[in-house]
Amino acid sequence: MNYKSTLLSQEDIERILRRISHQIIEKNHGTDNLCLIGIHTRGVPLAYRIAADIKAIEGATLPVGELDITLYRDDLSLISEAPAVKASRVDFDVTGKTVVLVDDVIYTGRTARAALDAVMKLGRPAKVQLCVLIDRGHSELPIKANFVGKNIPTSVDEAVAVRLRETDVDEAVKIYIK
Repeated sequence: MNYKSTLLSQEDIERILRRISHQIIEKNHGTDNLCLIGIHTRGVPLAYRIAADIKAIEGATLPVGELDITLYRDDLSLISEAPAVKASRVDFDVTGKTVVLVDDVIYTGRTARAALDAVMKLGRPAKVQLCVLIDRGHSELPIKANFVGKNIPTSVDEAVAVRLRETDVDEAVKIYIK
């Protein structure tokens, strides 16, 4: 892939996550019965960062879980014969809670659909909301994020790469040409 441009810096990402944290609190009228579940890989550190921002804003500690949706994907056979499965860790009951699913990029909506299936196996949440750092368009399913850091229209020939300090060497959002 050929690098095209940097869309967001580390400072931009931090500012966007603070804004999203405020929006989550406002939309849910506080933090009661609220939990965050990050979708592996980069949704997990984003969920922990949002939880830290919410704690700084409201003083509330939210439960944070980690969700691997690999086995719930509808394109599993296209990905690999032996896909790498990470451990899910949701150490709390989601029944009756407002679950905010956190991911880095929404593209076709298929990851979000798989995450919904995985969450429903854990219990019956009162509400499920979706939070993404980047919405790049091209949805194939009737799924829309409740909280979006930045809308970045892309062509199908482009790729959006979110790089975070917890998973990568640098931190930025970049666009590449496939």
